[in-house]
Amino acid sequence: MLAVRHPRSWQVIGWTLIIIAIVVCLLPGQSLPKTGVSDKFEHSLLYAFLTVWFAGLYPRSRYAVIAVGLFLMGVGIEVAQGAMHLGREADVRDVVANTLGIAIGVVLALAGLGGWAEWIDGWARTREPTNTD
Repeated sequence: MLAVRHPRSWQVIGWTLIIIAIVVCLLPGQSLPKTGVSDKFEHSLLYAFLTVWFAGLYPRSRYAVIAVGLFLMGVGIEVAQGAMHLGREADVRDVVANTLGIAIGVVLALAGLGGWAEWIDGWARTREPTNTD
């Protein structure tokens, strides 16, 4: 993990996002609101966001692990959707959209968004009042 002041807080937020994503993806199909946005776009956006989130917490050497973990999560969700019979179905196009989102997230992380938690931490440190007593 990168050197930030509150690493556990960042991790808890990230894992909470993962849990929320899994729950939403496994809700019965009729329970989902209609957003007016392409389902595949939503998949790509979610996985790009999650990739950038975790890339902000870990060094570049861990980006492949993050990408593979998110890919496996997406495949697992699709398998679960196919097995549930609650108005959801497995769709290989969702896996493709997830993978595209992961690739976009890795590119964004490599292009400069990786390590964002260190930036926020550094910014917060400069904003702290100094004790001049």
